[in-house]
Amino acid sequence: MSDPLHRIKSIEDLNISGRRVFIRTDLNCPLTAEGGIADDSRILAALPTIRYAREQGAKVILCSHLGRPKGRVRKELSLEPVGRRLAELLDTDIAFPEDSVGDGPRKLALDLREGQVMLLQNVRFCAGETKNDDQLARQLASLTNVYVNDAFGSAHRAHASVSGITRHVADRGAGFLLIREVKALSALLSAPQRPFVVSIGGGKVAGKIGVIENLLNIADTILIGGAMAYTFLAALGVHVGSSRVEEDKLALAKRVLTKADAQKVQLILPSDHVCAREADELAPTSIHSNGEVPDGLLGLDIGPQTLNEYLDHIREAKTVFWNGPMGVFELEVFARGTNALAQAVAQSNAMSIVGGGDSISAIRRTGLTPFISHISTGGGASLEFLEGKELPGIEALRPHRRHDV
Repeated sequence: MSDPLHRIKSIEDLNISGRRVFIRTDLNCPLTAEGGIADDSRILAALPTIRYAREQGAKVILCSHLGRPKGRVRKELSLEPVGRRLAELLDTDIAFPEDSVGDGPRKLALDLREGQVMLLQNVRFCAGETKNDDQLARQLASLTNVYVNDAFGSAHRAHASVSGITRHVADRGAGFLLIREVKALSALLSAPQRPFVVSIGGGKVAGKIGVIENLLNIADTILIGGAMAYTFLAALGVHVGSSRVEEDKLALAKRVLTKADAQKVQLILPSDHVCAREADELAPTSIHSNGEVPDGLLGLDIGPQTLNEYLDHIREAKTVFWNGPMGVFELEVFARGTNALAQAVAQSNAMSIVGGGDSISAIRRTGLTPFISHISTGGGASLEFLEGKELPGIEALRPHRRHDV
């Protein structure tokens, strides 16, 4: 594949000393019921770029979204708690205007001194953000001299702060996190060490069919788990009881299975299942090993036979990509498959990349995060990248105007 970072400058290539630098970050952290930070991983991931900018004497303007406020102000989705945690980690005061654009943020931006940091309010409070509104993009651009995108998790969105703003800022580039993400995922597509094993799980075929199809051209083995496995099994005519099946995706699943067979890629589906009448911690469970799910029961985790087969493939792999749980892992009774897979990926000698919130959560719950080669901060973005799609937030960083160099 061609270099996805071709003609894109790193923040290290940009002249940022003494200049206002707008860094689009992904600080979209889960919050507690009390409004605190439940998981600060994305804040931690943003620190290297922010610290570098401060060390170089930049006047730092941070921009992020939080949740889906749909263009209106929602107090519970304010970035204020994120700003507090960021201030603690950077050991500095952070200016925090009430808005993303307007007179307040503009004055604060102009008053920033070298090394100082300002965090704009949730940019999705602005109705024009998700519409890639050019007026909003111009207002954001007016705050800055230099634009840096370090929000890989938002790079698949053609939003005003992600792509539109670059039409109005000539000096632009990528932050350290975005570069690291692209390089790690590119290695999967261009030169994975073999055997290359992909484990895909989760609820729906629809969101992952594209990446499965693209990885059929590259992977040696694809392991399917989670609720989406039952759509594939149903496409083969296997009885799956009351398990969730996407009826409108059966033909698509059949096409993928046929393609895998034609390309001699092992696409492996569960051969046994942990079942119950409902996804409830107290529901009586049973294991069915004849490949089918009885009437009235749901398949809620892969069974021990399937788990052992999947673990064998993971242990033999030289490269592993994992996205999506093997079952309803939020409930301990159905978490064995996901937790065991997490441990196997972490303990393997393979180059391991984990993406998607549920898979990352499983890795963190087992305490094995340090043993994963790369944990992607962008679930949807990583899938679209591996699907072979161009991401608007990356493409926008390339020169695209006459005065660009």
